[in-house]
Amino acid sequence: MFPIYFMIISSFGDPVEAGAVSYSIWPGKFTLESYKFFFDYSEYSYRWLGNSLLVAVCVMVSNVLFATMAGYAFSKIQFRGRNVLFAVLLCAMMIPYQVTQVPLYILIVNIFEIQNTYSALILPSLVTVYNIFLAKQFMSTIPKEILESAKVEGCSQLQILFRIVMPLSKTVMAVMAILTFMETWNTFFWPFLVTNTMDMQTIQVGLKNFRFANTTYFAPMMAGATISALPMFVLFFSLQRYFLEGVTVGAVKG
Repeated sequence: MFPIYFMIISSFGDPVEAGAVSYSIWPGKFTLESYKFFFDYSEYSYRWLGNSLLVAVCVMVSNVLFATMAGYAFSKIQFRGRNVLFAVLLCAMMIPYQVTQVPLYILIVNIFEIQNTYSALILPSLVTVYNIFLAKQFMSTIPKEILESAKVEGCSQLQILFRIVMPLSKTVMAVMAILTFMETWNTFFWPFLVTNTMDMQTIQVGLKNFRFANTTYFAPMMAGATISALPMFVLFFSLQRYFLEGVTVGAVKG
């Protein structure tokens, strides 16, 4: 909790103390000038927040939709090579995130040439193996008798998915949405790689603009970090029930 406390307390410091060599855990005076400085410093301050929100929402929606469809296919549809394909996906999940960044960067920048666009920020994260695994494990617990009854009534696979499986999977879908939104909102490395203008930066990348060679606008940077953390605080405390349920998703069958 101390880093969070230090971030919030420091955000109420005076912007003119930005270049101070030593920092205290209690500011000399409390002021909102650093928050004002954050929004006045750059014309793109609001744009950074909007970019983060747009990218996080798009990635969240695509992950919930595609991971749910893939989880249903792997858990309830029999097709040739299903187990092999799922094993390949699990192996891909073992590869460290940093290892894939260079080839992914070459694809986005050199081959597709879509750097510094929303597509470059969104497309690489359309769906993650972790969310597919989470959905598959949860949907494996849905009784197959329910789906067989739907087939007898003449439902197609898509009708079964959207009318039966998805309503029964609200918990895991909520967990995927929350975790994906938080991960996308907080990510720094990939947006930093593929954006080269201030108007396309997300809030996490935009905060680096408060650091210069000779000094750092410390209090305004902490103010921006506090603002960027607020959606996470609200999201966590309002939906923490789903976090607790998500800990055991797919862990128990019966």
